[in-house]
Amino acid sequence: MVGQNRHIKPTPNASKHMISKIISLQGRGTSLILETEGNALPIWRYFGAKLSADPDFASWQDTTPRASFSLDKNQPFRTIPLFGNGWFNTPAFTAHRHGRDWAHEISECRVQTSNKEISIVSLDKVAQIEFIQTIRLEPEFDVYAFQTTVKNLGSETLNVDRLMAGSIPVQSHFNRVNSFTGRHNNEFIPVSDGITRSGWQRINRRGLTSHDCPPYARVMSPTTGGFSGPVMAAHLAWSGNHEQLIEWCDYGFYIWQSGAWYAPGEIRLATGEQIKSPEWLVSFSENGENGVAQNLINHMRSLSPLWTSGQMSPRPVHLNTWEGLYFDHNEQDLMELASSAADLGVERFIVDDGWFAGRHDDTSSLGDWWADADKYPDGLAPLANHVKSLGMEFGLWVEPEMVNPKSRLFEKHPQWALQLPQRTPLESRNQLVLDMTNRDVQNYLFEKIESLLTNLPIDYLKWDHNRDLTQAGSDGFAVYTDQINASYALFQTIRDAYPNVEIEACAGGGGRIDAGILRLTHRVWASDCIDAVSRKRIQDGFLEYLPPEIMGTHIGASPAHSTGRSQNMDFRAAMAIIGHFGIELDPRKIPEPEKEKIKSWVNLYKNIRNITHTGQVWRGNVGDHVAWQVLGNKDKFYAFIFRMQPTEQRFPPYVSLPMVDLRTQYFVERVDPQKGQFDGFTGKEFLSLDSQGKKFSGDVLCQVGIRLPFMKAERCIVLKFSAISE
Repeated sequence: MVGQNRHIKPTPNASKHMISKIISLQGRGTSLILETEGNALPIWRYFGAKLSADPDFASWQDTTPRASFSLDKNQPFRTIPLFGNGWFNTPAFTAHRHGRDWAHEISECRVQTSNKEISIVSLDKVAQIEFIQTIRLEPEFDVYAFQTTVKNLGSETLNVDRLMAGSIPVQSHFNRVNSFTGRHNNEFIPVSDGITRSGWQRINRRGLTSHDCPPYARVMSPTTGGFSGPVMAAHLAWSGNHEQLIEWCDYGFYIWQSGAWYAPGEIRLATGEQIKSPEWLVSFSENGENGVAQNLINHMRSLSPLWTSGQMSPRPVHLNTWEGLYFDHNEQDLMELASSAADLGVERFIVDDGWFAGRHDDTSSLGDWWADADKYPDGLAPLANHVKSLGMEFGLWVEPEMVNPKSRLFEKHPQWALQLPQRTPLESRNQLVLDMTNRDVQNYLFEKIESLLTNLPIDYLKWDHNRDLTQAGSDGFAVYTDQINASYALFQTIRDAYPNVEIEACAGGGGRIDAGILRLTHRVWASDCIDAVSRKRIQDGFLEYLPPEIMGTHIGASPAHSTGRSQNMDFRAAMAIIGHFGIELDPRKIPEPEKEKIKSWVNLYKNIRNITHTGQVWRGNVGDHVAWQVLGNKDKFYAFIFRMQPTEQRFPPYVSLPMVDLRTQYFVERVDPQKGQFDGFTGKEFLSLDSQGKKFSGDVLCQVGIRLPFMKAERCIVLKFSAISE
């Protein structure tokens, strides 16, 4: 019963004064089960694979015997574990009033349920705090959204130190947690840790989502693989400081928590004020890592502005000027570059950093958002109109949340930067961060951006954020959380005023990629590194949680500017067309044969994006340094088969695809522009794929696969699979 909420009769041995009732949310393949108990918070009973239609809930009552050296009454794991009344694991909430009201216990609780949501409103009468917790299910995706709100009902300020969005049970057979670390130019580095009684924790205090501690994680059992076995994955929808925690509970399971992390004294609630946690998105699948990735990717599409109408317009081919020109802007050069881009089939031309007043390097001018008169004597209009005349959209780079000390804005309003009294400001990339909680700052930024969007035919903003937050203070108090919410508000104000303008979120590449910012933007730049070998791992990590159509992926120069490594044009292009495809080089400086290759890949991208950007994503490895990625739907999909390093085998491996329908016949053909080119000896079977295509049954594709040709390192083959109607 997808999305069905089940109310079970009170358990037979419940006392007359403590009536107990089971409530549940039932997803497509999951069950979440709580037990209400009088006026107390609900007790967690189960979260995981879907249970039978009518399990024996009565036997689930807490019959845990009292252990020696323990309280006379066991304290069960409730939906908001609280500190000070017998719960010894990490609480989901801690707060105080000048050192008092630090212990918390619920005295009243009301639970409301529907097919897709459980709402729990509870009250600590002694501490005068109201809690509102929601657990919302999107049953078709098996994604649960947890969120907690705390309201101060007392007459004195409530200092909140900790508030988790949710706390969930994780069964003891899960034994490892996969997350990411990384840095600028090297995001989504996978990390796998064992889950033990010593626990697991990741805390980010950088003030934005971060390169090195993004708010994603998944837990797995020893039997979990790419296509089978249990896996639970979570993603915090928040672009600021955050925490993830997994620890052992004496009841025989682990507890997983996630939420925003607060700086000392940051959250101070006056009477009647409240703080709401970000949403924590959690999904479970018995179909392995690919199964849970499908859940999260499809759910993210339901949240993304790209899909608000239910359909997404084709993602246009980009040319971004950054690595082609850097700060060296000249109106004539930009017009020539735009003409060259249009000749390649580019559909959106973005002018990156370097266009605004006095901007010749990264030492000055952030905050002065008008065109540089020396570079653009008549402003940006002539260039923008030229771009539009070529049939392309016009985009512009901005970094509104930042200011250079060497700028007209800072000279006039130094107090607008985040800072602490009597502390020396800490610069990064020669820039400080504007106090977005200041209404004057908000008004100034909207005025400048509004002027650009009103006076120029801008279709697209690339919105950057190129440093961590350090002294994020206003009037001496920490404002990390308010800073993020205020930035969200500016995004929303611009979106409301200019709904047809798309926005890309960038933060030194992948420093601000999360479901919070993606509810307000249309695309993220996955990394400033465009080296195709590095991009393989970066993009794999991205696609574990987020869909390919919002993942910025460009053909870069060779050698790559970030790594110095060189790859051929076909390999760089094949890696880029998996996501939202673009070009980040100066096509005027490459040989004609290279231009023709780019044109061929641009045409392929345009032919396949309606399938690769709307279907499922599957990934796998077959050994011998060969990995594959499939994008599409059950009737039509494209397989990208990569050889990353030289073969170590005498014969090349088979590529089998576990996701195909075993009973379906498929027509398979090679479609990449390298068709007809081989690096060495090739079997007859693959030659037929390359020349006219070949039929395969689903069971053969799944159980045996397709024998690859010999491929040199850093090569890619693209195959198209079409289901044959009976």
